[in-house]
Amino acid sequence: MSRKGNCWDNVVAESFFKTIKQELVYNTYFYTKRQAKKEIFEYIEFYYNRTRSHSYLGNLSPNNFEEKDFMLQNEMLA
Repeated sequence: MSRKGNCWDNVVAESFFKTIKQELVYNTYFYTKRQAKKEIFEYIEFYYNRTRSHSYLGNLSPNNFEEKDFMLQNEMLA
């Protein structure tokens, strides 16, 4: 993160914040800060980083991208 109010300084972070707000925060009522922390952590660790497709990865989830990359590397070594 850098200059206040300048989204172009860190487009990746701004895009991530937009995504998490649209997909989780705006659709969920958090009763406590503890619940919010838990649900945001679970969203990031179990959904966003493992399951959700990412355009940067060719619309694959990170797990699928790593599996595909692993298979391609093994084919190159064989």
